[in-house]
Amino acid sequence: MGTVRLVDAAMPFLLASKAATIVTISSVSARGVDPDTGPYGVFKAAIVHYTQGLAQKLAAQGVRANTVSPGTTYFEGGIWHQIQDGDPALYQVALDLNPSGRMGTPQEMANAAVFLASPAASFISGTNLVVDGALPRGVQL
Repeated sequence: MGTVRLVDAAMPFLLASKAATIVTISSVSARGVDPDTGPYGVFKAAIVHYTQGLAQKLAAQGVRANTVSPGTTYFEGGIWHQIQDGDPALYQVALDLNPSGRMGTPQEMANAAVFLASPAASFISGTNLVVDGALPRGVQL
């Protein structure tokens, strides 16, 4: 509900802006069912649906709304750093799942969000930009 509350609080400012855009953060976990992650994927899927609804609702008022869905993202002190230290076999499995052979960086995730918020994406609204190095084995519809 943090995402919903933040958008609600920002709405007066967004509606007053000439270049308003909302960029929410979801996860590749939103795309599939993983019983090991509990409700995490369900909540991330809800963010994608919520954001696409905002895009439809607010388009006529000049407000764009998009989502960035990061894949595995490595940074010092993050979960994958902890897994690398605590369970190297699991870390290697995660690396092996990604055809790129690596995890993303926070900067790469930020680049996607900045692009969607920028004028370069002025006709993009309602999309879920998956930033994952070709991780999923399916077509995003």
